[in-house]
Amino acid sequence: MTDRANAAGTPGAVSGDPATREGRHAHGQDLRVFKGVEAWVFDLDNTLYPASSDLFSQINTRISDYVARALDLPRDQAYLKQKQYYKDYGTTLRGLMIEHDIDPDAFLEYVHDIDYSPVDPNPALGRAIARLPGKKYIFTNGDRPHAERTAARLGISEHFEDIFDIVAAGLLPKPNLDTYRMFLDKTGVSPVRAAMFEDLARNLEVPHRLGMRSVLLVPEGTRAVFREEWELEGDSAPHVDFVTEDLTGFLTAVLGAIDAPQA
Repeated sequence: MTDRANAAGTPGAVSGDPATREGRHAHGQDLRVFKGVEAWVFDLDNTLYPASSDLFSQINTRISDYVARALDLPRDQAYLKQKQYYKDYGTTLRGLMIEHDIDPDAFLEYVHDIDYSPVDPNPALGRAIARLPGKKYIFTNGDRPHAERTAARLGISEHFEDIFDIVAAGLLPKPNLDTYRMFLDKTGVSPVRAAMFEDLARNLEVPHRLGMRSVLLVPEGTRAVFREEWELEGDSAPHVDFVTEDLTGFLTAVLGAIDAPQA
């Protein structure tokens, strides 16, 4: 994958081994802007685990199967309908609820009945998250059981204060403003003392407007998972403060900036 950020002349942007590479920056901001952050908010799918785990392709297939059965459509037409609902409503589920009054519980249970074994434990990520000062949250358009199973496979469950899922959001997905407001109301997080990590730039626009530091994760393999260009637009937008290909490396760099003595 081509480098999607400004590596040259940017504080904290370091090339080399991906295991130790620090975060790439979208707009050359200083990592010291994370000083004072008290809440660290992470999306789940293709953010906390790598796109190469390919969990989402399993979910994608089961969504298509569900749409085909629920709407009595051939598989190819169901796939097109699925993607149209996703684009129009934020999730396929919301489109099915609004246009066909489907049962959300049955949908969520079916589409997340997948094999989690491709997700490998990530102790380095766990150590980095554990060292972050303050509270940590998972904020996902998936459901809590899916987030719990994924976090357990990664070995990072114990580091999170809570999971805010699509059910807690009243089935209203990101990037709706009201969804973020519900998250803030439930958790008591102050957005000006928070940072949000996402794999879709459009889901960072509201957090940035509310005052959060915004980090876009674009790991190798993302384009293989997301087939449509509109899903990947905006990595150089003003509401994206930082872009990184390596979450663990980026968090390590942030910790270094936080711990560094004042000049």
